[in-house]
Amino acid sequence: MGDKIWLLWFIFAVIFSISEIFTAGFFLICFGIGAAVAGIIALFKIGMLWQWGSFIIVSLVLFALSRKFAERWTKKQPPGIGADRLVGKTGIVLETIDNMKNTGRVRLDKEEWRADSETGEIIPENKKVKVIKIEGTHLIVKEEK
Repeated sequence: MGDKIWLLWFIFAVIFSISEIFTAGFFLICFGIGAAVAGIIALFKIGMLWQWGSFIIVSLVLFALSRKFAERWTKKQPPGIGADRLVGKTGIVLETIDNMKNTGRVRLDKEEWRADSETGEIIPENKKVKVIKIEGTHLIVKEEK
């Protein structure tokens, strides 16, 4: 197997590259390219230390560059899009908000949402509340006074 180590590197390169399809963030492809480079070095019968060194260095450099590239080109979601558009809005309590009983519904515009009290206080029906933040599918609200 010593003279066929290049084949093992290319198998790992293919495995990493295919696995990238099932993950997010261009993480495994860096290792796939690193394994391919190590495979090329193995084809020239250069020692294992050089193969492992090239695999590690190429993988780490590509990983670092991919993070910088992703940060530069990935735009943050502007405010007012998606569920974030609800933060700061006022709604009306349809079902008493009680965090201990896991109850509470609020109407904002024409939508109904599950709601939790920010402070843990019970907020009765028909009270006005302000959306402080969103956690999953629940609004976190506080009573408007």
